[in-house]
Amino acid sequence: MESMARGRTKWKRFAVVMVPSVAATAAIGVALGQGALAASFSVSGQQFKVAAERLDGTGFVQYGALDTKHNGEKVPVAVSAFDTATIKNLCQSVVLPVPGFGDVSLNLGAGGGKDPVEAKNLYIDLDTLSADATFTNIDIGTAVGSTTKGPGVKKGDAALPGSFSQQAETAVLTDVKQTAWATTAGTFKLSGLNMKVLKGKHECY
Repeated sequence: MESMARGRTKWKRFAVVMVPSVAATAAIGVALGQGALAASFSVSGQQFKVAAERLDGTGFVQYGALDTKHNGEKVPVAVSAFDTATIKNLCQSVVLPVPGFGDVSLNLGAGGGKDPVEAKNLYIDLDTLSADATFTNIDIGTAVGSTTKGPGVKKGDAALPGSFSQQAETAVLTDVKQTAWATTAGTFKLSGLNMKVLKGKHECY
């Protein structure tokens, strides 16, 4: 009986921690899969992984900023922003430790078929990036807030004064792997959305 009680307690903890966030994510995912919707992806100030086969963006700008972790600690990030972007084979994953149960992974995939993911006014707050990149008409060293390409500095961003910045008319990134703190978009259409919740660590890469 004691063993069974412990088992029930573990699943109750799992449900309390996971069900609200999974339900909300599923609802958002369905809406995004059906059409364009304003969207914001963040997990309580926690890092998550993003991978893509290819990203084609127009109106690119990148600048330094500060994000806030779940404990209030500030972390430096590079914000990559695009006026528009199409993404082939997008994957986003986060691993959540659940007390008494272990790690639980939430994976979102989209754009793996003939229709890519489509986004407008896309911002990605990242701290690591690996990709093959091609830029057209790139301008490095533009003052933050004075860019003429891209959607500009995101409202509410704690942009670092005097930090680096660059801009380009177009950007093409292939074999993309990055860790991010947040992804936001004016509109985000996830064609062929696939969401999985799995026990253990199951990440995009």
